[in-house]
Amino acid sequence: MSVVSLENTITLAISVRDRHASAAWYQEMLGFELLYHADEAGWSELKTKTEGVTLGLGEQTEPVPGNSVPVFGIADIATARKALEAAGVQFDGPTDTVEGMVSTATFYDPDKNAMMLAQDLT
Repeated sequence: MSVVSLENTITLAISVRDRHASAAWYQEMLGFELLYHADEAGWSELKTKTEGVTLGLGEQTEPVPGNSVPVFGIADIATARKALEAAGVQFDGPTDTVEGMVSTATFYDPDKNAMMLAQDLT
């Protein structure tokens, strides 16, 4: 039995310099479908060819190549976070919320690999 119950979605989040240009590249080169650009949040998301898997593009001035953070969909981020923290899981700061869009919380596995929980607020 697991500590939390994840939804059937995963987003692979990467950092890019220009979300719009990167989204166009992924559409042209890999056939991904643009879901949306959230300019106010510096985020774009594309549907991959794999059911339930999206690619998230987070805009950064100097992205670090090779970074990828799996983002697991969760129905109730507050409850999940509390359960994981009670089990000794380390989080990187507070839960971040973009009202009407998403709440996210970054956490680490035992080897310090970053992962994220995300609750859809739309």
